[in-house]
Amino acid sequence: MRLSRFYDRLSSPAYGGDYNPEQWGPDVHAEDMELMREAGVNLVTLGIFSWAKTEPAPGAYDFTWLDGHMDRLAEAGVAVSLATMTASPPPWLTRLHPETLPVTEDGVRLHPGSRQHWCPSSPVYRRHSIRLTERLATRYGTHPALALWHIGNEYGCHISRHCHCEVSTAAFRTWLRERYGTVAALNEAWSTDFWSQRYGTFEEIHTPRKAPSFRNPTQQLDYWRFSSDALLACYLAEKEVLTRITPDVPVTTNFVPVAKTLDLFSWAPHLDVVSYDSYPDPHDPESLHRTAFSYDVMRGLKDGKPWLLLEQAPGAVNWRAHNGRKPPGRMRLDSWQAVAHGADSVLFFQWRQSRGGAEKFHSAMVPHGGRETRMFREVAALGAELSRHPDLLGSHPLRAQAALLLDWPSWWALELDAHPSADVTLLDAALAHHKPLYEASVACDVVPVDGDFTKYHLLLIPNLYSVSKETAERISAYVRGGGTVVMSYFSGITDEHDRVHLGGYPAPFRALLGLRVEEFAPAADGTWSEEIRLEGAEAVHTSPDGFPTVTRHEYGEGVAWYLSTRPAPKEMRELLDRVRGECGVEPALPDLPEGVQVRTRVTGAGERVHVRLDPRDCSVEVIRGR
Repeated sequence: MRLSRFYDRLSSPAYGGDYNPEQWGPDVHAEDMELMREAGVNLVTLGIFSWAKTEPAPGAYDFTWLDGHMDRLAEAGVAVSLATMTASPPPWLTRLHPETLPVTEDGVRLHPGSRQHWCPSSPVYRRHSIRLTERLATRYGTHPALALWHIGNEYGCHISRHCHCEVSTAAFRTWLRERYGTVAALNEAWSTDFWSQRYGTFEEIHTPRKAPSFRNPTQQLDYWRFSSDALLACYLAEKEVLTRITPDVPVTTNFVPVAKTLDLFSWAPHLDVVSYDSYPDPHDPESLHRTAFSYDVMRGLKDGKPWLLLEQAPGAVNWRAHNGRKPPGRMRLDSWQAVAHGADSVLFFQWRQSRGGAEKFHSAMVPHGGRETRMFREVAALGAELSRHPDLLGSHPLRAQAALLLDWPSWWALELDAHPSADVTLLDAALAHHKPLYEASVACDVVPVDGDFTKYHLLLIPNLYSVSKETAERISAYVRGGGTVVMSYFSGITDEHDRVHLGGYPAPFRALLGLRVEEFAPAADGTWSEEIRLEGAEAVHTSPDGFPTVTRHEYGEGVAWYLSTRPAPKEMRELLDRVRGECGVEPALPDLPEGVQVRTRVTGAGERVHVRLDPRDCSVEVIRGR
């Protein structure tokens, strides 16, 4: 396995951060090696934003600076996740090829001076990025420090997630030809007879740019799909080079906090290990739960396998309106939360706090104040603590008994315009369903629509607005076979082309749920309700106007619950406590105080290691053998 290259270079969970030595001189470089030893650093990410330094002019490469750093890190026993450096093109590229710059939906071409200033479909950008990747792979593929390739950086974090230039428009047309084959098939899928939108050729189609009124919803949905695929194609172009030249070196890229930008389930098969950047707001009381949900998503991308935390902040960030510090102990709590949820690494952005640039006030492992700071002392203490648990490296998270279903195309379709309510959003629904399990310290995996549901006693479906008939049948079969489903409102409404399933809402789930939704009734205050007619289900709760709000339907050997509104948090917790009690879903350790979290990992020797997290005092306890 290619991942052995990574794990063979470590003896305990990976610990370190983004290392940007090009910002500093030789005296600082020498101190870096000394401080890394003191902090217990065993892995750094190198070269994320080094394209301009490495290729200062087209085809003129200077690797001498990087040679020295790779050698010094190897001598210090620090492994390297080496970046392909392609996240931020150098100024000469946009000067010579301004057509590589992205264009917004209203036709504005963006300028360089920030980062991610490139069109994902640009053949010029891809040609130059591939050429640099080839040089890096050839030069460093056998270097003793190299443990992992890091392709790009935070794909889709900024405007490069969507581009409306002519190059992107042509690429979109090609993508549509491959998807539909004929214009007639596209017209059928897009319902173009509405509003006289029927196309005669693919050349008449554009990206969904700014228009006088509502744009075609399926055009928008397909553009989301295309945009995710276009970025994936950039990643895959570099991966092909790395795999060809260095077949034994694993590859990854770092995903940003869970959002609807990329279809991560379609990306995950192309990563040897999933990587993630986590930036919770320490002053948000919901941040630990939101982070736990994100970590459950990362673990689910590879069916429960360990993943890598490649970035977090040891203290304050720089990009919120108010960037408060992390109080003492919070950085340690955040780090162990990642390990508890399956991370095999704890890395930060960045190693040394920058003196200049846009992120100079973003905290780092070595702050502006240097070694004699609380932050560095906490960093060094955490490094020593992680090194005392070598068997956690490569250990597997204990399989959860409950899962939550997440589907990016349905998410994209759900949040399009011209719907009954603009207040129905996927992430809000997912968190509302995930939180009662989190509060009860019940582990929950996040799974795709084509995942294996049979591994779980309980499947939560916060919203599956857009669903194919095949997926609907798989969910129904899961319940018939003895599973329990909790499904919430506005699910099963449209197919994969955003066309309504006829036969009464939610048509593909009517038999499963034992009910029919007569009408949607969203309110101006953001709440949602529905007029429901029972067709075999029992009403567990009823609204003041007499319509069921929570129903239960025995279906085959299993049970399907339906929520036609969003219960208040207290009622949601009570309901899911009841549901999981009926289907035997319990926390790993019993009798935990409210708010205390425990997640479990299983070592190679079969020992269960429980990580106990108490946000009340930021305490962490590692419990073995129970």
